Amino acid sequence: MQILKDKLRIDFMGKRKLALIISFILIVVSLISVVARGLNLGIDFTGGTLVEVGYSESKELEKVRQALAASGLDDAIVQHFGTTRDVLIRLPVLDTDRDKSMLSSRIIRALDPTGSPEVKRVEFVGPQVGGELRDKGGLAMLYALVGILIYVALRFEWRFSLGSVAALVHDVILVVGFFSLTQVEFDLTVLAALLAVIGYSLNDTIVVFDRIRENFRRTRKDIPVQVINESINQTISRTLITSITTLLVLVALFLFGGEVIHAFSIALIVGVIVGTYSSIYVASTSLLALKVSKEHLMPVAKEAGSDDGSQV
Repeated sequence: MQILKDKLRIDFMGKRKLALIISFILIVVSLISVVARGLNLGIDFTGGTLVEVGYSESKELEKVRQALAASGLDDAIVQHFGTTRDVLIRLPVLDTDRDKSMLSSRIIRALDPTGSPEVKRVEFVGPQVGGELRDKGGLAMLYALVGILIYVALRFEWRFSLGSVAALVHDVILVVGFFSLTQVEFDLTVLAALLAVIGYSLNDTIVVFDRIRENFRRTRKDIPVQVINESINQTISRTLITSITTLLVLVALFLFGGEVIHAFSIALIVGVIVGTYSSIYVASTSLLALKVSKEHLMPVAKEAGSDDGSQV
């Protein structure tokens, strides 16, 4: 592995303008999609009722939709859940004065013509609770970014903290934009995945930043581009190994973990890919834009006699 790191001479920073153009386009597309299409928020955030029913044989969704519409539940969102015999029904907030048993009885009566399904679970979230979850989740993400900004500023230097936060904001926007474009349901598990993506991306960025700081201090080169390129080449093998092994686990979760963690695994897969890219191009390029140099990273020299003031 050491031989591989010594031989790598990839000019990452030579492609930074192209990478910035790609990032800019993706960010603009993501923001436009979020504003124009919004997110397909789950009942965790919007409030409503979720009902899971099971059939003894495969069931066509169109027949289920028609049966619900005939009973006045035409606002229901119907989809398969895991298998074609399990159906997930999501209803917006309505008839909030009814309890779960009354609502499930109404749905069962509506679905009787489709084959007498079995109700497996009924979940209800009020609109006020959903709004609180949405607001507190957003605040949690904001607090995480502010905490990271402070931590990296204390650990390294303020230029590094701005670069790391720029990479994290880039990652969050692209992951949220992906969910807006694909309209995959955005619920609490996806929000948890976003916080995990922030932690993963920061860890990758810190590894690169630590090597950049070391190389600036020990090298005699005066060109920051060369120092940053050398640092990325020295850490790229570690970055790729970590990313690939993480992706293998996430792909396994996506394929075999079931519908419950489907959106969660998608968010992490996209986040790991974007986070790996941003630690190389967004965070490191930000250092060049902020004109980091060797002088900014050298330890402050103490004046003679400043420790105890006793000189003979």
